[in-house]
Amino acid sequence: MKRIGIIGSGSIGAAVARLAVAADYEVLIANSRGPESLTDLIDELGPRAQAGEVRAAAEFGDIPVLAVPLAAYPNLPIDAFAGKSILSTGNYYPHRDGRIEELDTLESTTAEYEQTLLPDTLIVKAFNNILFHHIPNLANSLPRTALPVAGDDTAAKNRVCDIVNALGFDTVDAGTLAESWRFEPESGAYTPIYAASADGFETITSPTPGLPFRQAVCARCLLPRIALMSGRDSSDA
Repeated sequence: MKRIGIIGSGSIGAAVARLAVAADYEVLIANSRGPESLTDLIDELGPRAQAGEVRAAAEFGDIPVLAVPLAAYPNLPIDAFAGKSILSTGNYYPHRDGRIEELDTLESTTAEYEQTLLPDTLIVKAFNNILFHHIPNLANSLPRTALPVAGDDTAAKNRVCDIVNALGFDTVDAGTLAESWRFEPESGAYTPIYAASADGFETITSPTPGLPFRQAVCARCLLPRIALMSGRDSSDA
């Protein structure tokens, strides 16, 4: 039986949950507000989904999905994640997370910073370079849309790639956590590459009937975006 626990019921967490249910996963989703706050989402997702506490979601299946702000990490039951590979969807947004010196100075990528917060885990980044409303529209597209995946452990990265593929996307190996800045906000492989137009990037629904607002980005098209910048400086942040 395929099972996946998702911590975070915001736009990305809910989008991944919908894809997982459609791909015949059993899903347990949790948030900081408790299972009772998830009634409407669970009703929408159907019998394959259930709500639970964060610890239960961390222990449900082999690879939990973390879709929470960086500020929420100190409140996670860290011991429940020990020894696990984690699919992390998060980014650093100073307006939401507050200023974090290691990230502002580019001393660390967001993924590396997350790894320090969850030291006994294997962080793998995916789904953090695509807008939540592009996820359902581009899942199982023809041609298949590709997402970058980064991690320091090859086996963990491969397991996450298997999940991303099952949810309807191809994957591109984007290297290590230290290289994951290449698909962080403001990078060449961040969200605008999936928008068919600037207007499409700004809106969830097309303002003009028939006007596409998202586009498939295949693996061979994504690779040059990931490799676009050979170095990192403050202008890339």
